[in-house]
Formats: sequence, structure tokens, C-alpha cells
Amino acid sequence: MKHSTELEHALKNLRQLTGITLDVKADTEEEEIQALTQIRCLCNAYQEKYNKTYFLQGLVTGTIPIYDILERASRLHINLEERRILFLLKTKGPLDEIIPEILKNLFPPQTHSYLVPLTESSMVVLRPVKDSETENDFLQIARTIVDTLNMEALSFIQVAYSGCFYSLTECSEAYKSAYLALKVGNLFYSEQTVFPYNRLGVGRLLYQLPISICEGFLHEVFGDDIPDSFDNETDITITRFLQNNLNIAETSRQLHMHRNTLIYRLDQVEKKTGLDLRKFEDAMTFKLASMVINYLYSERNS
Repeated sequence: MKHSTELEHALKNLRQLTGITLDVKADTEEEEIQALTQIRCLCNAYQEKYNKTYFLQGLVTGTIPIYDILERASRLHINLEERRILFLLKTKGPLDEIIPEILKNLFPPQTHSYLVPLTESSMVVLRPVKDSETENDFLQIARTIVDTLNMEALSFIQVAYSGCFYSLTECSEAYKSAYLALKVGNLFYSEQTVFPYNRLGVGRLLYQLPISICEGFLHEVFGDDIPDSFDNETDITITRFLQNNLNIAETSRQLHMHRNTLIYRLDQVEKKTGLDLRKFEDAMTFKLASMVINYLYSERNS
């Protein structure tokens, strides 16, 4: 009986993974299905035990038992105890094929860095840390990743990173730390592209607050008329005004806007919200309220 396309593909996959060539003789369709199932099981078992990418994916997602990590790391020639840092990369759409190739140039295999694909839009870089490297070096590496991929792959990339860890058994905790940084960063600092695990500011605090407390805060600030959003021009004006420490002259210059136009827009915000953004306390309240509104919007949609 001639092999089906699926069986031929399974045999080819087995040969590529293990170097083993099998001669399968199936006289009936049932025998072929049984052979196909067994070959696929063999391929999966081999990948789980001997494939470095599968092993690293399991480490990152925490699906490998601790007692199994040492033996498998040794078999794959990966140092169990080494100071490392984890970078989590995420794109808006599916990862372009060119992205891993560019990352291989940034993190060559001889440096013992590992690229670990996770989903169709995210991947992890596990990188050893040198004794002389500091927090500023990690921030610069993350920015280099973003700038390089933006320029060479024309992809919008966001990068979050964990603190240093010293054992592969801590890999999943490092990933959770970076994932939290990415999530909080997207919620509260969406204009940024790099999110260090230890520089989330007030965003980390707000993210951990119960929704009922957040809703109570908004009612306290705005009463029953909580604003959903402003038009795009007003949003840009407010953001730049706050970034410039409430400096009207500098904000007008950067936005190429007449001073009176800026003041008019700030007056409109005050009419809508009751907050005068030219006053520090009101500006701070508005900033916190905006972050809370974004957080609640995200939670309701999810």
C-alpha cells in the first residue's frame, strides 16, 4: 500500500529530528493510521526531551518539573547556574521571519544567548549577564533591540525585561516579571516601547488596586460624569503639557501652537472635568484619573 502524504511528512519529520529512517509497511488504512500516530508520538517525545527550544519554552512557561530541569539542561549542554536576564519582545502583528535572524546577529549563539519563540507575536531572549553590567546597560540593550528591529525589520516592537536571576529554575518567575512589566507598561505608558521590571512607577500600584477602589476614586474626582475620552488633538496637548512640567511656553513651541490656543484647550478641559491643569495638584489628579480610566477600560474589555 502506498504511503499517504501525511505519513510521508511524518517520516520526513522524524528523520530531520532524530536522523532515524523507518521503513513502514501498512497493508490497510487502519495500520497506516496506527503507524502515523506512533511516529507522531515519537517525534513529540524526542522534541520534548532533546530539542533545546522545547526545553527553553517549558522553562519560561513553567511547565517543566524542577526535578527534571537539571538532567535535561545537562543533556542539552545548557548551564544551570549562570547569571542571566530575560527580555520579552512583542510585536503588534505576527513575528516576521526576519526578526529572529536579526536577533541572532545581536545575540550570537557563541555568547550563550537563547532565542525562545512563545506565541505568533512574542518571543524571549535569555542572555548571560557580565559582572560589569549595570541597570543602565540592560536599558540600553532593550533600546537597541527596539531601534534595530524598527529600522531593519520595519516592525513596531515593545520590550520588557526582568531582573537578573541565577538559576534556570527561576526562569518562569523572571518571565512573569517581564510579562507584568509589559502589561502594565501598555496600560499606563503606551507611548513608551521599553518597560523595565523595576521602573513601572505608580502604574504598578494602580494595577494592583481592586476595581471597586478605582471606580470610587473616579467618582470622587468627576462625580457621576466620568469622561470617556477627549479628541486626539486635546489628548496630544494634555500629554505634552504634562511632559513639559506644566510649562505653557515650551508646550506651545513644541506643538507649533499659539499660546492662546493652548490656554483655550486647557480651559475646555477644566470646563469638562473641573480640573485646572495649570495647577500642580489638579494636573497630578488628572494624570492619575486618566491612568485609572485606561486600566478600567482594559479590564472591562478583557
